[in-house]
Amino acid sequence: MTLASATDKSSPEWTGPDHGRPVYLDCNATTPVEPAVAEEVLKWTAEEFGNAGSRTHSYGQAAKSRVKKAREQVASVVDAVPDEVIFTSGATESDNLAILGLAQYGKSSGRRHIVTTQIEHKAVLEPVRWLANRGFEVTELSPEPGGWVRADALERALRPDTLLVSIMAVNNETGVVQPIGEHAEVLASHEAFFHVDAAQGFGKTIGLLRNPRIDLLSVSGHKVYAPKGIGALVMRRRRFKRPPLEPLMFGGGQERGLRPGTLPVALIAGLGTAAAMANRDHAQRNRRCMEIRSDALAALEPIGIVTNGALDRTIANTLNVSVPGIDSEAAIVALKDVVAISNGSACTSQNYEPSHVLSAAQLPDSQVSGALRLSWSHMTEEVDWHVVAQRLADLATT
Repeated sequence: MTLASATDKSSPEWTGPDHGRPVYLDCNATTPVEPAVAEEVLKWTAEEFGNAGSRTHSYGQAAKSRVKKAREQVASVVDAVPDEVIFTSGATESDNLAILGLAQYGKSSGRRHIVTTQIEHKAVLEPVRWLANRGFEVTELSPEPGGWVRADALERALRPDTLLVSIMAVNNETGVVQPIGEHAEVLASHEAFFHVDAAQGFGKTIGLLRNPRIDLLSVSGHKVYAPKGIGALVMRRRRFKRPPLEPLMFGGGQERGLRPGTLPVALIAGLGTAAAMANRDHAQRNRRCMEIRSDALAALEPIGIVTNGALDRTIANTLNVSVPGIDSEAAIVALKDVVAISNGSACTSQNYEPSHVLSAAQLPDSQVSGALRLSWSHMTEEVDWHVVAQRLADLATT
């Protein structure tokens, strides 16, 4: 299949909803790739294939120039300086580098306390807990029932020896936006490094992530319409000093010695293009996503859905709902020919277990076991929400 036929709905090779596939509503797991991003990746794969580390010829120079431009494009979204952007394989690697990379500094400075939340992605919780098994003290803040973590809870948890505070921007399961600005205010007079996992927020909640008090910010390409396998860690200087991270891998010295290995220029170009498009189009995209959410709620509220997460704090492209009396696995099966949805994080879906996010919010077990995550994008096909509602209503009465 050619790139053109893969993205052209008039092509006989198109395999979208018109050819029997359900409408894709799992964008928090991964987004489709923007056609312009796909074209950019193809160009820097097939035509401009030089190594950005080869400085002696035009192929390498072109690749190096494209990487430089991508740094500028990513930095612009969060109002950072281009040389504060380190390219990684994705937000999971960025999270690990931000957290584990501070361990040696924490040991040498006597600051071994870490504050995070119970609703973080496992890419944050697991490295934090790994450090807890090696002498660090960890405080995990619990959320409000609506799914956000209060700033005063952070304030109470801070100690003089707090090394790191790690709080996500947008929860991947509920879509609830965390009050990062309020958390930053609490940290204004504290030396703790502030890390924000922005996998679900980058390019969607623009102002939130431009707060200069955020020291470390993790980005995922495949959550912002770029390919899988590329991401970034933004390392803001504070008083002209970079966060004192140590590398987790060695060999080659690329990315300021923090992330060795040949740079994947094509993927970096794709992330750069995706970042530039998000920066330019985020308001328009948000309006379209809000239209989809309004349509969804209009159809689903009459059947008695319960929303998991405060709607007035939820990002435009996500709904997490439960239908009383319906198990999520049964609902997913009943809807599988209409919409493609999930019941939690894709990173833990191979072995389904109740959502740690919803459990942390102390929701009833029946509500947790019935939770459905619906997430879409500005490119999402029209959804027949009335069919979705009817299928769920029928399931509830059987």
